[in-house]
Amino acid sequence: MSISKTLMVVAALSLSAAPVFAGGHGGNPAVKARQSHMQLYAHNLGIIGGMARGKVEYDADAAQAAANNLAALSTLNQRSYWVPGTTTAELGDETRALPAIFEAGSTAAAIGGQLAEAAAALAAVAGDGQAALGPALGPVGGACGACHEKYQQPRN
Repeated sequence: MSISKTLMVVAALSLSAAPVFAGGHGGNPAVKARQSHMQLYAHNLGIIGGMARGKVEYDADAAQAAANNLAALSTLNQRSYWVPGTTTAELGDETRALPAIFEAGSTAAAIGGQLAEAAAALAAVAGDGQAALGPALGPVGGACGACHEKYQQPRN
């Protein structure tokens, strides 16, 4: 994936996440937890993406902190918030998670592993300068996009 396409994906993910969280999380605690987790991803991606695009002045400490946060978030055990019965089929507009995420053959866990690897690689270079961010951000955006394309209902 090209740097510019990756940055566009990251920007879109960061911007598209805001309305989901601004309106609340409904009543299901599992949905609330995973949406909050996604909001933390979006927040940290926004910091790094802004620096990578040159819209925010590069700050090695801030870039490193955001990348470390992404790496930590990607390794948290999310089992308690990805539970059957919490998809669009059961909860409607409360979530955008599609039932396919729980079906046999789901690649969501593998994509999560790719995200963890990509986030660790980003954390390894985030403090090395603005030029290092874009190439390392690409695989992170790719993993996020791959999961959202397969397992997230598009916005109306």
